[in-house]
Amino acid sequence: MNDFEIMEYRPLVDEVKELIHKKQYKVLQLINAETINLYWEIGEEIYRQQEENGWGKSIVQVLSKELQKEFPGAKGYFAANLWRMRNFYLSYRNSEKLAPLVREISWSNNIIIMEKCKDDLQREFYIQMTKRYGWTKRILANFLEAQTYEKYLLNQTNFDMTLPKERRVQAKLAVKDEYTFDFAELSPEYSEHELEMQLVNNIRAFLIEMGGDFTFIGNQYHLAVGSRDLYIDLLLFHRRLRSLVAIELKIGEFEAEYAGKMQLYLTALDEQVKLMDENPSIGIIICKSKDKTYVEYALKQTNAPIGVATYQLSNSLPENMKEMLPEPEEIVKRLRIFEN
Repeated sequence: MNDFEIMEYRPLVDEVKELIHKKQYKVLQLINAETINLYWEIGEEIYRQQEENGWGKSIVQVLSKELQKEFPGAKGYFAANLWRMRNFYLSYRNSEKLAPLVREISWSNNIIIMEKCKDDLQREFYIQMTKRYGWTKRILANFLEAQTYEKYLLNQTNFDMTLPKERRVQAKLAVKDEYTFDFAELSPEYSEHELEMQLVNNIRAFLIEMGGDFTFIGNQYHLAVGSRDLYIDLLLFHRRLRSLVAIELKIGEFEAEYAGKMQLYLTALDEQVKLMDENPSIGIIICKSKDKTYVEYALKQTNAPIGVATYQLSNSLPENMKEMLPEPEEIVKRLRIFEN
């Protein structure tokens, strides 16, 4: 078969491939749901038998041993996992909202959420995000460690008013309420330029702190608007959002005029830089401090999607360096040399 014939049949080939992928995904979903149902019922039965017979932990050890005999090679029936099944049932049995949702994500992700989250609202957030964006176990663990739930609730944006519904959640996840630039080596009276250069010189650490889905395009990114020259402090691209992200750095408190300037940047980016298949640009203003109410008022009448965050510079020593320090009593002795 020549290339021309292959190209002629390409639409049919692509359509059939898509059908197969969809069916395979549905089969995996069904298998996962049935696995979760099974684990739920096992957990419920363990709890019921314990309540009725007054059995303690030993029943789980016995059950695990017998199940592994009956189903050799099955990985899910070791004692620790059976205890998780019991806890899983107890965690969600009274939640009409979460009980169906847990069937829609994997058991490994369920374990992480069940054991790491403090309440049902936090659990719901991570279940919904895992379901919506297909987070793997590693990605979910990273988001939990980064306190994404708390930062999602705290961050200040106008995305609800300026972005379409399908992009709002992912956009909010892309903006933290506060960033930690503890890798930056700054002088006591540092300038905005010095802060910018430290972020650029430590670009890998900066992008990790931003959230992992960003790529770096440039700093002092030049745009010409009429006879005026505009320079964006940092220009990034967010892979999941498929949007340019303009970063404005301020070493003082947030001021309302910063939002107006950012809106100008975003308009210019969308008209001059954004590609046809990309989504509209987003702006993040990162300041040393902010008044939350003032920020809320400043963003209300802004038509461009903008988030306002703060940053901190950690003065704490790395853990390994702390371990190298002498005991407090010894430090006191050594400091006495300065008294003479």
